[in-house]
Order: sequence, then structure tokens, then C-alpha cells
Amino acid sequence: MRLRRRTARPAPEQPEVKASRYNPWVHELEAASFWVVATRLPAMIALALGRAWRASRIDTLATVGLNLGAGVASAAGLLAVSGVLEELFAAGPTPDRVRDALPALLVVAGAALVRGALSAAAGWAQARLEPQVERAAELELFDLTSRMRLEAFDDSDLADAMYRARDRGVGEVARTVTCAIDILNGVISLLAVAGVLTVLHPLLLGLLVLTVVPDGWAAARAARLRYTRIRELTTTRRRQYIIGALLAERQSAAELRSYNMRTFLLAEYTTIADHVRAVLLAVALRQTRVRVAGDAAGGIAAVATYCALGVLLLSGSMPLAVAGTAVLAIRQGQGSLAQLLYSVNFCYESALFFNDFLEFCHQARTRLPAPSSGVDPGELRELTARGVVFAYPGDEERPVLRGVDIVLRKGEIVALVGENGSGKSTLARLLAGLYLPHQGTIAWNGTDTADLDPEKLRDRIGLISQDYTQWPLSARRNITMSADSDDGRLLRAMRLSGADAVVGELEDGLDTLLDKRFVGGADLSGGQKQRIAAARGLYRRADLVIADEPTAALDAKAEKRLFDTLHAAAQDTTVLLITHRLASVRMADRIYVLDHGRVIEHGTHDELMAIADGRYRDLFSLQADAYTGIAGRAEPPDPALPGAAAG
Repeated sequence: MRLRRRTARPAPEQPEVKASRYNPWVHELEAASFWVVATRLPAMIALALGRAWRASRIDTLATVGLNLGAGVASAAGLLAVSGVLEELFAAGPTPDRVRDALPALLVVAGAALVRGALSAAAGWAQARLEPQVERAAELELFDLTSRMRLEAFDDSDLADAMYRARDRGVGEVARTVTCAIDILNGVISLLAVAGVLTVLHPLLLGLLVLTVVPDGWAAARAARLRYTRIRELTTTRRRQYIIGALLAERQSAAELRSYNMRTFLLAEYTTIADHVRAVLLAVALRQTRVRVAGDAAGGIAAVATYCALGVLLLSGSMPLAVAGTAVLAIRQGQGSLAQLLYSVNFCYESALFFNDFLEFCHQARTRLPAPSSGVDPGELRELTARGVVFAYPGDEERPVLRGVDIVLRKGEIVALVGENGSGKSTLARLLAGLYLPHQGTIAWNGTDTADLDPEKLRDRIGLISQDYTQWPLSARRNITMSADSDDGRLLRAMRLSGADAVVGELEDGLDTLLDKRFVGGADLSGGQKQRIAAARGLYRRADLVIADEPTAALDAKAEKRLFDTLHAAAQDTTVLLITHRLASVRMADRIYVLDHGRVIEHGTHDELMAIADGRYRDLFSLQADAYTGIAGRAEPPDPALPGAAAG
């Protein structure tokens, strides 16, 4: 096939990626009434306080109790102010009035001191509570993500939910708790003022309530506007984050420069960022309009309140001392109300993101493995797959595996071969206990692996994967992983895999940190990383070793050494080998050929080579021809490919 040359620079992709199926819910939320918001908030506060209680009962009790005490002290101070004013406005000489007011003044001063001390102590307890709540939320999140079934990570909707939970959700859990406590504090202060106003004159309480509604409506409405847009942008912002990582991370730095991707990715990132900015700016404008409307209505309510006070004073329905106290109380109440609405605004907004955290936790729990039976699989005698069908989330109509049957017995070398996309690696993960089949069974010694303890099962399997991870840990821990370090096993695994030569070149040997992003850290080449990964799989005392393309980054000498090791290992264990290097599977006890998720051939090398027009024979012959120089079976090179004419 001739490749067409493209001279025009590709246009950046549009930021409007396919939306999550959860997005329609946000429009329902945006249309919710103020009353709906007001009725939801108590439940959110209760959830937040429940989190605080689980994080630290002592600090939660101290925060609520001390704030309650501060509110009582505030009420006592206000009532004492009324006594001061009554004495000051009474008839008689000024010195006598001042002297008579001194006891009430002492009460006011004492109440202020007590309130200040209690508020400071409550603030300290609240400051202690926040990091404890955040820590608990992070641990809960990572506990779930590390236990979810592996295929869950391929669900795009769950990926969006996880991004929201990590990006804002975890941090907003602690913020919601803080705001919930601030709301309780505001409510306590407001109740104290309301109690004073009720004592002074019942009408004053109604006037204070009148100032609540406009600002409350504006705060909740503004919070909903921002949240709904941010939620709608989840998939877009996740893509923005991924592209930003490609522009900034070391892993992609080489190819970014080699293929001149900088301009393309910057344009892609800019397009997405511009879209996000435009949406958020539009939200800011709408929020401003809502707040202006709320402030205007609140101002009208405040004017009405003071006019009512004037009418009561002029008509003689309220003494001057009471009116003065009422003014102070209303001003304090408005200050408490302003703080309360500020807290409500932030609490509601935080609670919406907190709900994202709870939503992900709920979804993640539905993706957890079934409770372990605790059954130990025992030493492997036979591993079988019967009628196995498996599809990734969102692709259920196109299974990766379609009715696969294979058998592995103790001491055998079994090979899986086939073209890319035939399902080899997916089948390996099923056999390793990382996936569960949608149909069919995988049985370890005749027992369905779904009925076995998954951790005990995985302890008996060594995995040498093509998708290996270089962990930001020491070279020793990159090999031993979670197991205890056994120097004898460690040296043997390193020698068999060739990792001993890699470790020998490291400045601190096995204690070297394998991450260049930290001081003293070391970086490894692709082949060196693969040797460490091979040592990792060989270190485990395994009944089954699964080697999935274990030599892709190795040179010819290291490749032969590892394959010889795997063949020798079959004397004590079972080896499942997945490779495109068919010369390495000739000595396998059994070879399974996969094509589009089905086993189309199986047998020994000689049996498969005897099948005329067989797939294995065709693939093996193509590779053999390339090594022996027989060109009769090879297709001529496409003259349009670079270097084709140079041959």
C-alpha cells in the first residue's frame, strides 16, 4: 500500500469530546429551585460531619461544643448591652448612671473574653480536623482504586468519575467539613441574635429573616452555575490534563522533540484551554448578575428593617435603650448572616464536588471483586480455560476473546502466538487472575478461580509483562516488590534475567533509587528496565510464570539468555510464553494460535508445521525466511516507503 504524503499541518482536534452519560443530570441540578437546594444542604452537612466524626471524634466534639459555647457567650453579651443602655439612658446624674452601668459593662467585657477564648479554641480544633478528614478521604479513594477489578480502568465513564474525585473531590471533602462547621457556627451566632431580638420585640426577628432570602438565593444559584459547567467539562479537562502531561513529562519528552509534536500539541492544548476559559468566563458573568440581583434585594430588605425600627421608636412601641440594642443586634446578626451565607455558598459548592467523591466511591465499590472465599488454590497441577468470553467495558458487542479453550499442566511450557490484537495478552491476564471471564470458566486444579482467594492465587503466579512499570523505589524493591527480601533468591533471579549486570552498573547497587526525578536517582534504558522486570517475575516462588513479550527490548544475547532461563524453569514450574519470536516456542509442549479472539490451531511445533496452509506454519515460515535469506515468500518492498530503493 502506498502512503500519501501530507504537507498541511494537521488541525487541532476539537475540545468537544464525547460526553459522559452522567452529564444530563447536571442540567436537572442547575434547574433546581432554591427550596430544593435548601432541603439538600442539611443532608450534605450531616454527611460531612459524619466524615469528621470518623476522622476524629475528639476534634469534632471540641469544634462543635466550643462554637456552641461561643454563641451562648455572644447572646449573653448582647443582653448585657441592653442593661448598659438602660442604665445610661435612665434619669439622673451622669456619674451615677455610669456607675450603675458598670456591672452590666463587666458582663459585656467578660462575655467578649469568653467568646474570644472559646472561638480561638474552636478554631484550633477545626484546623486540626481538616487534614485528618483529607487524609481519610485520600486513603479511602486509593483503597478503592487499588482494589477495583482491572477492567474497570477501561471504562471511560468511570475514568471521568475518578478524575473528578481526585481533581476536586478529595480536597473538597475536608473543605465541606470546614464549611459545615462554619455554618453551624453561623447558625449558633444567628440563633443567639434571634433570641435577643425575640426578647426585645417579636417583629425584629421577622425583619432579620427578611434579609436572609435574597442573599441565600444568590449564593446557592451562583454555586450551582459554576458546578454544572465544571462537571460538564470533566472529559474535556481530563483530555487537557493528559495533553499537558505529554508536554511536560520526561517520558514523552524525546518523541515530542523527535516528531516535532510541540506545535501540534500546544495548538491542541490551546484550543481546549480557550474553550474551558470561554465557558468559565461565561459562568463568571452569569454569577455576577445573580449576585448583583441578590445584593440589590438584600439592600432593599435592610432599608426596610431600619425603617421599621424607626417607626417602632417614633410610635413609642420600643424604648430607646431597646432600639439601640436592637440596632447592635441586627448589625451583629447581619454580620453573622453574611458569614453564614458565605459559608453556605462555599459549603454547597464544595458539597457538590464532595458528592462527586461519594459518587465515584459508590461506582468503585460496584467494581470490586467478590468477597474472598479464603480458599488457597494450592500447588498448580492443571490450569484450564473453557469457553472463555471476555469484552472490555463499553465494547461488550465486540468481545476480545470468543470461546477460548486451553490447558496448562505442571512442568509444561505452553505458548500463545498470533498477530497483534488476537487476544493473547488479554488471555494471559485472565489466566493470571487479573480479569474474570464474562462467560466460561478458568479453573485452577479444577476449582473456578472466581472461588479462590485472589491474593493467594496471584502469590503463585509470576508475571513478566510487556507493560512493565519502573517504580520510584530502590532497585531491590523493584525486583522483590511487596515480598520480603531473600538474598539467595534475589541473586538467582538477577543472574537468570541478566539484571545482575544492570545492578552492577548502578552507583549504589540494589539501593539505587530508580527514578531520575529525585536526587541520586538513576534512569534505565528500555532493555535494562525489561531485565529488572524479568527478575521481578523470576524472584517470586511461582507455580506459573507468565512471560508476555518478555524480550521486546532485549538484545539478541540477553533474549537468548532469558528464553533459556524460561525453558529451564519449566522443570519446576509451568511457563506460559507469549511472543512473536516463533523460534523460541519450538520446544513448547503445546502451542495455541489465536486469531481475532479464537483458538484456530493448537499442537506441538511439528504438528502445526504439518498443517498445510496453517496459520502457524505461515507465520513461522515468514520469520524463518527473513533469517535464512529466502526471499521467495517475502513481498517486494513498497517503493513509496523510505529507504525502499536503497536495497
